This record gives sequence, structure tokens and C-alpha cells, in this order.
Amino acid sequence: MDLPKDPVMLLSFVNMKLRDEYSSLDEMCSSLMLDKENICSKLAEVNYIYDEELNKFV
Repeated sequence: MDLPKDPVMLLSFVNMKLRDEYSSLDEMCSSLMLDKENICSKLAEVNYIYDEELNKFV
């Protein structure tokens, strides 16, 4: 799956998937065969980190 390259678009995409389809980032990454570390590092560049309790990047 191709992810949005723009970090803000990536944030929107990932948070939508987490809200609507997946109970955790690990589950989403496994299901869609995505690199969790890559997603986390790209979103960290724009000051977002994954909150497990909220199941979203904040």
C-alpha cells in the first residue's frame, strides 16, 4: 500500500484508519504490511507521537 508522502496527509490517513478499522497501530501495520517505525518517524518529524490509550497520533 502506498502511503501519503506529505506528513499531514499521512497523519490524517493513519488516524482515520485507526479510528475506523483498527484497534492498534500494530494491528494496522500487520494487516496492511506497513513499516511501523517508518510511520512513527515521519510523524515525529511534525511532532506527532502514537498514543496507545487513545489509539491515534497526537
